[in-house]
Amino acid sequence: MEKMADVVIIGGGIVGLSIAYYLALKKAGRIVLFEKGQLGEGSTGRCVGGIRTQFSTEINIRFSLESLKTFERFEEEFGVSPEFKKIGYLFLATTEQEVGVFRENITLQRKFGIPVEFLSPGEIKSRWPYLRADDVLGGTFCPQDGYAGPNEVLSGFINGAKRAGVKIYEGTEIVGISLTKGRIHSVKTKSEEIFTLAVVNAGGPYAASIGEMAGIQIPVKPLRRQIFVTAPFHLTDYPIPLTIDFHRGWYFRQEGKGFLLSGPLDWESSFNINTEYEAMAETSENATYRVPALEKARIATGWAGLYEISPDHHAILGKVPEAEGLILANGFSGHGFQHSPAVGKVISELIVDGVAITIDISSLSIERFEKGELLLEAMTAFKE
Repeated sequence: MEKMADVVIIGGGIVGLSIAYYLALKKAGRIVLFEKGQLGEGSTGRCVGGIRTQFSTEINIRFSLESLKTFERFEEEFGVSPEFKKIGYLFLATTEQEVGVFRENITLQRKFGIPVEFLSPGEIKSRWPYLRADDVLGGTFCPQDGYAGPNEVLSGFINGAKRAGVKIYEGTEIVGISLTKGRIHSVKTKSEEIFTLAVVNAGGPYAASIGEMAGIQIPVKPLRRQIFVTAPFHLTDYPIPLTIDFHRGWYFRQEGKGFLLSGPLDWESSFNINTEYEAMAETSENATYRVPALEKARIATGWAGLYEISPDHHAILGKVPEAEGLILANGFSGHGFQHSPAVGKVISELIVDGVAITIDISSLSIERFEKGELLLEAMTAFKE
């Protein structure tokens, strides 16, 4: 194992590997990535791969559009198909307040050239007759949204990073971060010490505990989201968008010959990734309410994963004033997979060039919490 590194990345999920890849492209020197388990076994391997541009804040839209460029040319760049399926995202509003939020969002999204449209209840029922729409007041649909394969995208970044010279260590946990006079000095595994001046915290739901090693409080907590998948079931011969019942916090999409159904979000912070019968029952209730035909479908399997939630549901990116050399890439609140290409670019720019060039990330600094400058994302991660 290397005794010295120019940059140490803690976390082998999609965010950490994207950062490693783009750092290597920028010739950032000796880059070492540590993953305490297997690459991608955390949130990345348990996410559903959603990719959308329908956000309510400019910063999230910019990250989506920049990342979309990479997903659309992913196979050409990485030699791996990302399995990107542009089935569209359909958001359903069932209250007047939600309709107002959706219309405001469209105004912002269209400023960025996003082909989003507002649909009346009649248009929704006409295009997707399998939906119960008697309580729907409207919706938004964007055809360029969809989902990709987390494992395929992860594989692309792993291979790309390795080809570019990144040293990757699986099954190796960082147990300590040392500072000297307020500056990063080294990281420690159970058996080694690696000297470095730059450490990237890409620990996903474990971001806070990694921050504590450096004496930094990072306001990120893990929340469990359960997902269930039905046995093969035919609903329609027409394309089915990823459909979000916004008020219920429920969504579904095709998954092979069956359907992927979102379960409830557990608001109690924990690292529990078990699935429970009560959650499956609630998921089934939401599914049959919005798509009555699913009453005849059978749930065949399920899993749970962890969101890494920040207080305002926006990422925490950038430097830490109290720990020079510590870089944060945390708190994605369910958007880490889809924003990972852009995150890799801006963090690599921050480290090599001293400033993020592709996207201004100053509004995502950890300092915003002390300053009371929180961002508000109306289209929260909990719908994915």
